[in-house]
Amino acid sequence: MISTQEVANQVPPRTDVDEYAEHAPLVEAVARWGRRGPDGSAAASADLHAIGRTVGSAAFQRDAELANVRPPVLTAFDRWGRRIDEVEYDDAYHRILSAAVAAGAHTSAAADPGPGANVDRAAAFLLFAQVEPGHACPVSMTHAAVPVLEHASPGLRDAWRPRLLSRAYEPALVPGKASALVGMAMTEKQGGSDVRANTTLAERRDRGSQWGDEFALTGHKWFCSAPMSDAFLVLAQAPAGLSCFLVPRVLPDGDRNGFRIQRLKDKLGNRSNASSEVEFADTRGWLVGEEGRGVATIVQMVTRTRLDCVIGTAAGMRQAVAEAAWHVRHRRAFGAKLVDQPAMAAVVADLALESEAATVTAMRLARAYDDDADEGQQAFRRLATAVAKYQICKRGPGHAAEALECLGGNGYTEAFPLARRYREQPLLAIWEGSGNVIALDVLRVLEREPDAFAAFFDEVGVATGASAAFDLALAETVALVGEVAGSDRDAAASVARVLAERLALVLQASLLLRFSPAPVAEAFVRSRLGREGGSQYGALPRGVDVRAILARA
Repeated sequence: MISTQEVANQVPPRTDVDEYAEHAPLVEAVARWGRRGPDGSAAASADLHAIGRTVGSAAFQRDAELANVRPPVLTAFDRWGRRIDEVEYDDAYHRILSAAVAAGAHTSAAADPGPGANVDRAAAFLLFAQVEPGHACPVSMTHAAVPVLEHASPGLRDAWRPRLLSRAYEPALVPGKASALVGMAMTEKQGGSDVRANTTLAERRDRGSQWGDEFALTGHKWFCSAPMSDAFLVLAQAPAGLSCFLVPRVLPDGDRNGFRIQRLKDKLGNRSNASSEVEFADTRGWLVGEEGRGVATIVQMVTRTRLDCVIGTAAGMRQAVAEAAWHVRHRRAFGAKLVDQPAMAAVVADLALESEAATVTAMRLARAYDDDADEGQQAFRRLATAVAKYQICKRGPGHAAEALECLGGNGYTEAFPLARRYREQPLLAIWEGSGNVIALDVLRVLEREPDAFAAFFDEVGVATGASAAFDLALAETVALVGEVAGSDRDAAASVARVLAERLALVLQASLLLRFSPAPVAEAFVRSRLGREGGSQYGALPRGVDVRAILARA
């Protein structure tokens, strides 16, 4: 008799692992660029191993699942009809967010700045986002809000900065909280990415109050993510032009601010995190930065959240590789383990190449955001963040799809995490500027900040001579920059995507040639720059050391 209840040839759960220890490129990047201890080793190593064990535990993975299958729910009114505009999350979401905040995945680099601080923070952020990406939205925005607050009045800055740096987590909207998370509300339904088309009005109420200049805001924001955050950076039209304001949910006197959540967005992915439409009606906000220069003020937040999009995509790629590699090591088909079959081995190795390139690039960029960054590093990050955001984030969805395919039918079910990851990755290509917005931003850098290109090529050019294919690709990219710089705007815009992609690829290749093992660097350069092999994952050039790449993954 055959027992239909006997389970064979299924993959065991991938739980109770140290996700940091398992991620060799991340460990190496932290050792290379992170903060150093007295003995010269990575100062954050013990903390990151602890985070790795936390997010690799069965309990954390279960919380990640629950936070997504039990999505947030809007409660606009209490039982007596009073407007409260609250969003209720599953307890699993609060446990995840509490752990991330306690570990400093939000603002540890600002609380304790120094060389490598942003690398250590980025590694912590990546590990948490690898397993549950939705909570990373308020974590990222809070991290990115800190430099913007430096432009606020002393009273406003001193009242809010310590709360952002706190490692406590208190989800309730109550007066007197010692900690806070900060969100952002820029886009409106008529403008989208064209934030200068915003129509939300800001009328002055008080000049020079305890928190600085106070305004009353009236308008409707089309996308406001994490609406239960304690405050939001908001763009609105003041008398002197588009300006940036801090809008708290709870006012200094303890009353609720006017913050009407109209509905929660029904999103493709990112389901654990609430995104909403909000209406401001005589809503109180305090000016941050100079009136009329709202975009210039909030762009510092945008830049850092763009970097977190890169880190978050790298986190997703790592999850995809880890799950795919685990599956093929344990699953048998046609008489052998999948990992021992050349076609499957090549696919997982190629996915690992993409993941390593994304991770190394993200960590190198994070290092350029530390407070010891000189003018050259600041110029480098201005361009490198944009091109990395363009290329890496746009590669995310296809990468997730291929990894999911490695698991076959299991991967396509919600019982396994890669279906959730597949729905998540497109968000990071859209959030903080979709492809065309970013590509056109690269053109603006070329027009207004040519020093950024010089700094970029100084960095990339360090790898010159390590590979003939790389040298040729770099020369072609430099020539393309010159061609675009001499074109009219329409001609330049028509090749903006090509330019952004080429810049990103030579940056990634340069980093791998300098810092990754030879089999990884060679395979990436030959397949991405040398155009050997095919266009799909797994169509690697002949002679690539697939086994060495797989062992590293």
